[in-house]
Amino acid sequence: QLQLVESGGGLVQPGGSLRLSCVASEPLDNYYVGWFRQAPGKEREAVSCIDRRGVSTNYGDSGKGRFTISREKTTVYLQMNSLKPEDTAVYYCARYRTFWCSKFVRDVLSWGQGTQVTVSA
Repeated sequence: QLQLVESGGGLVQPGGSLRLSCVASEPLDNYYVGWFRQAPGKEREAVSCIDRRGVSTNYGDSGKGRFTISREKTTVYLQMNSLKPEDTAVYYCARYRTFWCSKFVRDVLSWGQGTQVTVSA
C-alpha cells in the first residue's frame, strides 16, 4: 500500500543543479532508501542509498562528489550538482527490502513512478 512519488526533475543545462524529492505515503524510518536511474537502452543503475537513521550513505561512481542523498521521516532527497549530459535518465525512488544498501534491483521492495532528468545545452 505504500506509495512513493518523485518530483523535481526537468530540463537543466550542463553544470546546473536539480533537487529531487520522493514523498512516501507512510513513514520510511524502518527502511533503507535510495535512488536508481535508467537511461534509454541501459539497465537500471543504482545512484545512491542511505541507511535508516540517515547517517551512512553510498554513492555509485557516476555521482560521487556531485550528488548528495538525505532523508526525513517520509521524504528522500537527491541533490544533484554539476550535472552532465550523461546524467540524463528517469530517476526512481526506491525502498529497500534489505537492511543494507545495495546496487541490485532485486533488493528493492517499492518503487516510485520516476521523474525525468534531462541535461542538455
